[in-house]
Amino acid sequence: MKSRCTWAEENENMKHYHDTIWGVPVYDDQRLFRKLILDINQAGLSWQTILNKAHHFDEAFDAFDIEKVANYDEKKIQTLLDNPGIIRNRRKIEAAIHNAKIVIEIQTQFGSFSNYLWSFNANKVLKNSYQNQSEIPTTNELSDQITKDLKKRGFKFVGSTIVYAFLEAVGLINDHVVTCFRYEEV
Repeated sequence: MKSRCTWAEENENMKHYHDTIWGVPVYDDQRLFRKLILDINQAGLSWQTILNKAHHFDEAFDAFDIEKVANYDEKKIQTLLDNPGIIRNRRKIEAAIHNAKIVIEIQTQFGSFSNYLWSFNANKVLKNSYQNQSEIPTTNELSDQITKDLKKRGFKFVGSTIVYAFLEAVGLINDHVVTCFRYEEV
């Protein structure tokens, strides 16, 4: 039997997410944007809720095409607010649109959103060595630094806790516990 991070043992969906997606370094701008928007939508909710709705989000947000999301209008916002498959929070929807516009600005300045994010840690994964889940923080210096810069650029709905969870998920931070079979893989 594989030894996993304890949070992943809830159900098969969480096991699959943990075993194949969480913590794998991501360099694709669209996938990074998608994960950031999903993490923003998680605020106040469980990850399981978002994971269960992820395919609805993909459909509703045009597969998180950054250019398309940046150009959503009031009609599209209303369509999203009427969609029971996603989190129907106007502020979070508007933040996704607003943040897409800033991602485009970052792409222009840095060549890609990926270049921008990975530059904060010299293009390296921050590999922690926690023995159990209770040791893992919800923020750190890296998430604080990135959050501060994102806010300076005008991002909405990005606090250090959201950014930390995002960085773990997209592989900038390896927070698999040392006993997890994925710890040495990423």
